[in-house]
Amino acid sequence: MASNKDTWRSQAEQELRGRSPEDLVWNTLEGIPVQPIYTEEDIAGLDHLGTTPGTAPFTRGVKATMYAGRPWTIRQYAGFSTAEESNAFYRKGLAAGQQGVSVLSIWRRTADMTAITSALSVMWAKPVWPSTRSRI
Repeated sequence: MASNKDTWRSQAEQELRGRSPEDLVWNTLEGIPVQPIYTEEDIAGLDHLGTTPGTAPFTRGVKATMYAGRPWTIRQYAGFSTAEESNAFYRKGLAAGQQGVSVLSIWRRTADMTAITSALSVMWAKPVWPSTRSRI
């Protein structure tokens, strides 16, 4: 009896009109080949498949409830204004129920450095960083 993968392969060969099903394999950015189809044969013998969330090796998550009691955590970047305005922004969000803040204190400097670097790269056709250091 033919396996599911063999059945798929024969159907794929007909649809691909002379091309091989191996042509459908592609690589991730890390160089990991991704097959066009996965079946039970590919996962046979994997020990972690019978695990539950919240138990080692944590392939199904570190929390047993998978955050069911807290489905959304919304975070925003702030810190692109004055210290007083940023602080008011954080307090307003937290008072409204926001559960955390992500503070990027060098946002403005980062944007400035990107603009400077882009301009210099165009002028000299290579990345050049300013020789002075910004204090954080």
